[in-house]
Amino acid sequence: MKFRIDAFTLLLLGAIVLASFLPVTGQAADTLATVGTIAVALLFFLHGAALSRQQIIDGATHWRLHILITALTFVFFPIAVLPVNALSSIAPEWMPADLGLGFLYLGVLPSAVSSSIAYTAMARGNVPAAICSAAASNVFGMMLTPFLLLLLVSTSGAGDFSVAEALKDIILQLLLPFAAGHALRPWLGGFLSRNEALMARYDQCVIWIIVYSAFSHSVVSGLWQNLPFRAVVLAILICFGLLALFMLAARLMVRKLGFSLEDEAAVVFCGSKKSLASGLPMAKVLFSGHPGFGMIVLPIMCYNQIQVIVGAILAQSYREKIERANLAAAHAPKKGCKNH
Repeated sequence: MKFRIDAFTLLLLGAIVLASFLPVTGQAADTLATVGTIAVALLFFLHGAALSRQQIIDGATHWRLHILITALTFVFFPIAVLPVNALSSIAPEWMPADLGLGFLYLGVLPSAVSSSIAYTAMARGNVPAAICSAAASNVFGMMLTPFLLLLLVSTSGAGDFSVAEALKDIILQLLLPFAAGHALRPWLGGFLSRNEALMARYDQCVIWIIVYSAFSHSVVSGLWQNLPFRAVVLAILICFGLLALFMLAARLMVRKLGFSLEDEAAVVFCGSKKSLASGLPMAKVLFSGHPGFGMIVLPIMCYNQIQVIVGAILAQSYREKIERANLAAAHAPKKGCKNH
């Protein structure tokens, strides 16, 4: 089986390299930061217009599955990253404080919508359940992520974090644009549904701007001087470990609850993934102007690339299992039928 790095991953890596050697500074940096802020608000406005009312309120038909995915995303994952952040006080040379804060932020992010659904579909899993859970995770994540982050930061004492400022920025830059976009859905929804590829391109452009601007700011503030190579290696290993832990936990819980193999695929992908598309724009709002921004978003960037690669392999494995199970079920003698 052959895998290749997609173009967007290369563009993100290119943004980091460009920021490392040619960081934007001075007035240009301020202008780019303003452009990024406006782009993020427009991003959530468009997502509000694209999301149907049914997608927002749906999910009650398979409530046990959605509760499990929500618990994995917003309860167990945040708890799992607390010991990782604790390393910043035990071994700061391995886990700088801002990197530890980044893992707390990774833990409270919502599930990734597009990749969760895409991999569930690739695996022949329960796609409607994946759509409901991933969409609901992102809608509620805009409200849950900041509050959970505040809770974890206050619990662990990680960094400085202004509650009032964060809430104000979330309301003004995320929730209000999202609500305004959803109110205008009757006029914009049709256009956006016909131009999903254009929306995806805009998402990627916003993320690229955020990454370049953020890493430029961090490089100028001494990112590579303050972030040892061993800390980067450790961060990558921890991301691998977290993904493996939650994929395994999802499988064990699903089998304990007696869900189908199709449901298992949906839970594994939705419950273990974290959204880069939502994570970076929200980080732009929550940590605006933070000198360690590059370190804070490093875990989600590492985790995202790992989940893409591992997800592709696992989706193929699930697809083969589900197709074999469906084939066996199709050829199995039905109850009540007699052979003549």
